[in-house]
Amino acid sequence: MTQTLGGSVTVQTQMGYLVRISAEDSAALGLSDSAADVALAHEGPFDLDQVMAQLRNVFDPEIPINVVDLGLIYGCEAEALADGTHRVEIKMSMTAPGCGMGDVLKEDARAAVQSVAGVSDIDIELVWDPPWGQDRMSDAARLQLGMF
Repeated sequence: MTQTLGGSVTVQTQMGYLVRISAEDSAALGLSDSAADVALAHEGPFDLDQVMAQLRNVFDPEIPINVVDLGLIYGCEAEALADGTHRVEIKMSMTAPGCGMGDVLKEDARAAVQSVAGVSDIDIELVWDPPWGQDRMSDAARLQLGMF
């Protein structure tokens, strides 16, 4: 196992390939549900800070940094709907245009945000402009990766 963050597990095969195992399938590796370190969303009224907190539970499968600190979240806004719930719109990027994990990370982000109280609709758009660069990473992410 190379990482067990955000509920999913990344393992390296004997041939060197990295494979992502979803939280639902982690029992096959002998991991219990408690091994998934995904925080539960709070109860109560909608809070955009909770959306960002939940996005911090979504990790790049190759880099042990969450998508917020990695700088992949370009925008996150909420719109109140007539029924009192909220539509959340997220613009996110990948570390490289050819990244094959875009759809997986989008679905991980969607699942994380769906657990926030008051969220009824989520729109996640992959954007490529401006291109992602290491300058978008938080200081904490750079420190964790030894870039200081």
